[in-house]
Amino acid sequence: MVLGRIRRALGGTGPGAGVPPVPRRYLASHLPEGPDRAATAVELLAENLADYRALVHRVEPEGLPALIARLLAARGARSAVVPPGVPDAWLPADITRVADDPAIGAAELDAVDSVVTGCALAIAETGTIVLDGSPDQGRRRITLIPDHHLCVVRVPDQVVASLPEAMPRLVPHRPQTWISGPSATSDIELDRVEGVHGPRVLEVVLVGPTGNGGTADPAPPGTTGP
Repeated sequence: MVLGRIRRALGGTGPGAGVPPVPRRYLASHLPEGPDRAATAVELLAENLADYRALVHRVEPEGLPALIARLLAARGARSAVVPPGVPDAWLPADITRVADDPAIGAAELDAVDSVVTGCALAIAETGTIVLDGSPDQGRRRITLIPDHHLCVVRVPDQVVASLPEAMPRLVPHRPQTWISGPSATSDIELDRVEGVHGPRVLEVVLVGPTGNGGTADPAPPGTTGP
């Protein structure tokens, strides 16, 4: 009723009638256009992920299985939750694969060492990984309960510069999870506690051309190599 009276006072009856258009002159992204834009976005993503205390690795596609095997071994992982869309070749043979089964409860997921997923996309300016429940990402709970999340991002195809660039590429009705670093919170004294409502450790593998013959690039400041 109140909104209807306002609309009539503005001289119209339909939705938005009488309301002057709002100029929207803000930038969709702060990254300049040019041939190096995609590479710049990937570098910015790596820097911002590291700033959020995620561990970042870079590797050529053919080196991905060996890198995942090393990262899981470095954590002493013996089991990993694996969504059905994750290629079998990504996982080493000595890892027990736990299927993304709705029947698995929270206690069982908590006993799994790691979870390995892909992603929907990654946002460079905010260092954010977006999951949307696709077959290579699985249900939301499998990435919130295990203590270690290993997420694979295909670069540059899955990297966007900014939030305005991300929204048109996401399907609104899908169950999205937005991740900016490992789960953490602080109390009133600013004591940081990690692993409160998600993984304590987030490792992001950027898979794409490294210019280094199939091996991982030297890590950007604050990130790690393989």
